[in-house]
Amino acid sequence: MRRFFVSPENIKGEEIQIKDSDVHHLTQVLRLKEGEKVIVFDGTGLEYEIIIRSLAVGLVIGEIQGVTSSTRDSLIGVTLVQGIPKGDKMELIIQKCTEVGIAKIIPVLTERTVVKLDDGKKGKRHERWQKIAQEASKQCRRATVPQIGEICTWEEYLTKVSNNEPVLVLWENETARGIKSYLQENNGLNKLTIVIGPEGGLAQQEVDKLLAIGAQTVSLGPRILRTETAGLAALVMVLYELGDLG
Repeated sequence: MRRFFVSPENIKGEEIQIKDSDVHHLTQVLRLKEGEKVIVFDGTGLEYEIIIRSLAVGLVIGEIQGVTSSTRDSLIGVTLVQGIPKGDKMELIIQKCTEVGIAKIIPVLTERTVVKLDDGKKGKRHERWQKIAQEASKQCRRATVPQIGEICTWEEYLTKVSNNEPVLVLWENETARGIKSYLQENNGLNKLTIVIGPEGGLAQQEVDKLLAIGAQTVSLGPRILRTETAGLAALVMVLYELGDLG
């Protein structure tokens, strides 16, 4: 059955309104008709089976036939703090991490970030990145959509670090502790933050500031991974070791 995303505010009683680009896809590409059934999800964990009751330009209205809570989403809340890389690498990171089961991604401008973004560009990038997370959730049949945080500086991110959530910094200079041993020693975790630098990595002072507020450095192993690979690899390791994958 075809699957679409709707914002919670478009669910009113027993009626669901499908809007925007999904209307064109539903009516012109898939050529669905009144009386046919589709699945919609609202990004909060709920899925709805609906019957299409009316189709108009820019709006499809469906009647709810049933509501279920998804069991496909991870119960382990992993946040990825990602130093913004060059080009479209951030889009790839968001797409693939969404498929695997990330809960939140925070894009950060670090000392070695090459990309320069003014306020206007920040807003457009954020909007596009959230849309990519939404589309990836739809494709992999997640019922929740990862939150893409507002683009922030390193100093702004440091003010958001919570003492209630472990923070792991993937650091190429760490040789004593690997991420696997950390996870095996802390296998009861249900929340975790992973921090990764951009192409040039994190600066020493950036790592030091995180360590000063309780973060820990870990290694992914003997090979140096690209920034667009490291987050995905770490996420898979975390969810596997903590019992969500495999």
